[in-house]
Amino acid sequence: FPVIQGTENELAIDIKTLRAQSGMITIDPGYKNTGSCESAITFLDGEKGILRYRGYSIEDLAEKASFIEVVYLLIFGELPTAAQLEEFQKDIVAESHVDEEMKKILDGFPKSAHPMGVLASLTSALISFNPSSVNVTSDKEMYGAIVRIVAKFPVLVAWTMRKKKGLPLDYG
Repeated sequence: FPVIQGTENELAIDIKTLRAQSGMITIDPGYKNTGSCESAITFLDGEKGILRYRGYSIEDLAEKASFIEVVYLLIFGELPTAAQLEEFQKDIVAESHVDEEMKKILDGFPKSAHPMGVLASLTSALISFNPSSVNVTSDKEMYGAIVRIVAKFPVLVAWTMRKKKGLPLDYG
């Protein structure tokens, strides 16, 4: 079976044809020895406590980078320059309004609902307020779609947490 070299020079055996070639499968309880995909974004070695995004340790990003800088890194592959960060932040602020009708959807969840489930549902509901499709081959349209979702997410997170705490849903 082929051996694949990862971004950190780790080696993996590609067994995707194992069943076809041998009729057998593997047993790996907890998937502790199984990589589910090849990624240019994330490197994870749980046994050594290593988590990196685009080559940067999670500790460095948490201490030295803003949320918007990390978003930019994950999407575009590198940390932004000062000019890129300024433009990205300006574009995000311009798209940060969330339609008030989203509050009706949030009202449908009990305060006891897990925040991740609520956020997943609210994120899915956003398409209802901007149903136009995005041409994924257009850098301009993809950038616009990225900015719209990134801009709204902090508001949705805040509303979700305010709902959980029984506080009014407003922009602070």
